[in-house]
Amino acid sequence: MTVRLADFSALTFDCYGTLIDWETGILAALRPWLAAHDVDADDEALLAAFGRAESRRQAIEPAAPYPRVLAGVLHDLAAELGAAASEAEALAFGHSVKDWPAFPDSAAALADLQRHYRLVIVSNVDRASFRHSNAKLGVTFDAVITAEDAGAYKPALSHFHLALARLAELGVGRERVLHCAQSLFHDHVPAKRLGLATMWVNRRAGRGGEGATPAAAPVTPDGEVPTLAALVELVELHRRELGGRA
Repeated sequence: MTVRLADFSALTFDCYGTLIDWETGILAALRPWLAAHDVDADDEALLAAFGRAESRRQAIEPAAPYPRVLAGVLHDLAAELGAAASEAEALAFGHSVKDWPAFPDSAAALADLQRHYRLVIVSNVDRASFRHSNAKLGVTFDAVITAEDAGAYKPALSHFHLALARLAELGVGRERVLHCAQSLFHDHVPAKRLGLATMWVNRRAGRGGEGATPAAAPVTPDGEVPTLAALVELVELHRRELGGRA
């Protein structure tokens, strides 16, 4: 750790990969298509192909709604794997976010963290899809910034500008904001460009590979935890060390 958690008043969060287990959700949503077209693909290879296709689609169409991005990703995966994908299959995959599960520790950890911090979402998704995920997370965030609001997808900076502006309205300056996320590519690189402190919620610790996230430019987060529950433990440790004054 190169920062003190007591120095922050707000935590901004990526959602998918950090709070919602998008890799499990992606693979579950792809299985009916894989079975229907007799496609045999290794999970890690499939996730890596997803990450490349999603990033490419988001860069080409930064204002496209996320369900349309996902539908296009399925067509791209089909082309890469020598299979077919119908419009109905692409549409179903595009609307699969509602079924993606939360990580087991997310809801309880967010409830604990909300006792000490403002909580803000900065997510590469549309608002309708996020509402389904928010129901699984069980907290009311102080602000929600989506790709639909930003008109772009991370690692573009639009999400962060909007989030910081909203937090400034709430009386929180950027020096009091800690960005918490799994993706180095989507989150830590742009957050660091803006001078934000970051916490790497490294949900893939020990697994190797990039999964559904493209490789990032070199970046050094200010801290690292393997889960959100571990972040809560770290917050409580720091509070105890400071005699409860955090």
